[in-house]
Amino acid sequence: MTHTGDHSAAHTGAQTGRGVLCGAGAGALWGLVFLAPELVRDFNPLMLAAGRYLAYGVIAGVLILPRWRRLSGLLSGRDWRAVFLLSLAGNTLYYVLLSQAVQSGGIALTSLIIGFLPVTVTVIGSRDQGAVPLKTLALSLGLCVAGVVCIGWQGLLGPQASGRMVQGMLCAVGALVSWTAYAVGNSRCLSRLRHVSVHDWNLLAGVVTGAQAVVLVPFALLAQAGPHSAEAWGRFAGVSVGVAILASMCGNALWNRMSRLLPLTMTGQMILFETLFALLYGFLWEQRLPHPLELAAFGLVAGSVLSCVAVHRKHAPAQQASNPDTPCQIEIAGQGV
Repeated sequence: MTHTGDHSAAHTGAQTGRGVLCGAGAGALWGLVFLAPELVRDFNPLMLAAGRYLAYGVIAGVLILPRWRRLSGLLSGRDWRAVFLLSLAGNTLYYVLLSQAVQSGGIALTSLIIGFLPVTVTVIGSRDQGAVPLKTLALSLGLCVAGVVCIGWQGLLGPQASGRMVQGMLCAVGALVSWTAYAVGNSRCLSRLRHVSVHDWNLLAGVVTGAQAVVLVPFALLAQAGPHSAEAWGRFAGVSVGVAILASMCGNALWNRMSRLLPLTMTGQMILFETLFALLYGFLWEQRLPHPLELAAFGLVAGSVLSCVAVHRKHAPAQQASNPDTPCQIEIAGQGV
């Protein structure tokens, strides 16, 4: 009995470790999307989203084509609606709002508001059956909020408040709401659809998001101000394809894998990696070292993630003992979309 318990605890610990690594990898790739609006500032957010997700849709369509008939037969009407809504919330709408937020308010301000995502998802996840009680995450959430405050304080000290800054804040809040809905819905959907692999789920989302991008193209062209040179279009194409492959394909695949390894209350903590990497890329782009408050934020966010991992490692064996037929770190969020 002791050996079985030790083996179960070790397996759970290894599963948590793999989940954290997948979350960190997804954050590193998703952090790149904060740079894209700066690299191609001459193009509006609608154009950025259309370009990125057209490329994403084409790549996903080519990869999924041999298995399309089999996969489409596995999904019900409810599942297709879920794919459409998750693609809209987590891809198309989120990226339009994030791009506008970065171009109007800057990377620091956008990172501050998006950084609150762990709090919003954790609060929602704490209501799910079998989730870690919210009070046990108090230290983790406290460190998270403190880290986000440090990030935002540093970003807001410099520029004066302006109309564009307010616009950036509103768009960032909209992106936060949109991604919160995606994070919760995606985790629950993946837990319910055991017969669909994370890779195929990612490709299905790519095809649906590509279709949404086609609809977006006419509006993006109408909103575009003035013509661009061949060099500008080439740079735009390179950024779109690069972000599609690294963030949309690889990043989403890592996130979906993580969603099956970690409970919903922990997936919110993992998005902090995106905030940290976005700031790191911003420092490299601006060719400067981080300020003291930014260094403090890195430490606080790291502490938040590590304390959250510790809480879930203590909680998981007890949860598995009470329901041995259900791997709690997958099933906690599996209550439907």
